Amino acid sequence: MLFNSFSFLLFFPAVTLLFFIFPHRFRWSLLLTASCFFYMFFKPVYILILGFTIVLVYFAGILIESAEIQKKRKLYLVMSLVANIGVLAFFKYFNFLNGNITIISQSFGYTNRIPYLNILLPIGLSFHTFQAMSYTIEVYRKNQEPEKHFGIYALYVMFYPQLVAGPIERPQNILHQFHEKKKFDYDHVAEGCKSILWGFIKKIVVADRLAVYTDAVYRNY
Repeated sequence: MLFNSFSFLLFFPAVTLLFFIFPHRFRWSLLLTASCFFYMFFKPVYILILGFTIVLVYFAGILIESAEIQKKRKLYLVMSLVANIGVLAFFKYFNFLNGNITIISQSFGYTNRIPYLNILLPIGLSFHTFQAMSYTIEVYRKNQEPEKHFGIYALYVMFYPQLVAGPIERPQNILHQFHEKKKFDYDHVAEGCKSILWGFIKKIVVADRLAVYTDAVYRNY
């Protein structure tokens, strides 16, 4: 685990350095590749779930904008939201609901034949779900035009610095930043690296050391 932490400590500055080396037109692809690598580092196959969500919501946004009838706009929005929440609910609550069905069935003398699934909640799935939902909702409200560049939209959903902790951003606050040209600013980069290092110290030196005691308490409460 410590090796992984050190790896990711180097990951952020390395991507930052490459970002300013790359020409502007290729920077989105660098960030998207880094985001995919960051996500797939934990369990590669779960990238397919995000791919489904990204494609679904990308086209939902375009359909919502192109629809001239309000009922169609609302229909596309609802379909998008149901699909997103459905994916999250399946991974987060399937076994929980199935367990309750088993208990209820047994109380009435029946056997629940629905098998438990050996599934883990994909890391950051809740964040990605609500980030994608915020996009379709803002497009529906006409606060944001749908992003036509598929790669940049995918980057909005998967942007790796937000992956685990968020925050969930409205698309109008962040999408335009992926289109803007950024110039290297030593003070900004240094400040960012200091923040990353300080967070790393709090995680390894403080939190992980305190966990030795708190975990012992929670294992024997």
